[in-house]
Amino acid sequence: MNTQNLPLAGKAALVTGGSRGIGAAIVRRLARDGAAVAFSYAASADRANALVAEIEAGGGCAVAFRADQAVSHEVQRLVTQAHAALGRLDILVNSAGVFVTGLVGDPTADAAACDHQLDVNVRGVATAVRTAVPLLNDGGRIVSIGTTGAVHIPFPGAADYVASKAAVAAYTRGWSRDLGPRNITVNLIQPGAINTDMNPDDGPFAETLKGMASLGRYGHPEDIAAAVAFLVGPDASYITGATLNVDGGQAA
Repeated sequence: MNTQNLPLAGKAALVTGGSRGIGAAIVRRLARDGAAVAFSYAASADRANALVAEIEAGGGCAVAFRADQAVSHEVQRLVTQAHAALGRLDILVNSAGVFVTGLVGDPTADAAACDHQLDVNVRGVATAVRTAVPLLNDGGRIVSIGTTGAVHIPFPGAADYVASKAAVAAYTRGWSRDLGPRNITVNLIQPGAINTDMNPDDGPFAETLKGMASLGRYGHPEDIAAAVAFLVGPDASYITGATLNVDGGQAA
């Protein structure tokens, strides 16, 4: 693949949670746009290796690293490994996440699972950004994946999950202030209902979520990847501290 005239030619990106779903779509899109891409996976080594092979077969550059996003030293190692493997770092996409539900006050709730969710969705993101910032080139891009549930919760039992994503939204605004002097942009994408293993379009929430969207349907991982590609590309250089809903009108 001749990347010379592609929008991300010469750029190096790290995508956390990139072996499946939204993360894999982001990896494919950034590679298609010319970036060399490193990505992490937690357990799906076969999927990760298959994605690397797919991108390399298309003439792109990709490398996968195993990392548990809930373990700070593994996240730190991931970022430094990606930087070393690619020789530079221009883009960080925080896509890894988990979804745990439960009503507040429920005596049967799994407190350990809720704590793990905070470790992955909040602490893992913060650790990745803190580790990446000294390595990112000036003019770099940081994009995190949140949820429209951070501003509108359509059903009970999601408080812990949406609170973790709301924290990342606040971090995004604050980090944009911190990193503005280096011309590093920091933005957030909030998906609505996207057809993934985590929330399939024939799953238990499907009909409710379809009914809430103006378009009356689920979106696709590629819809989120396209938004990421825009925010890390040359046409979004004056967008920072922003939240972009990609939700089919769910939050309208």
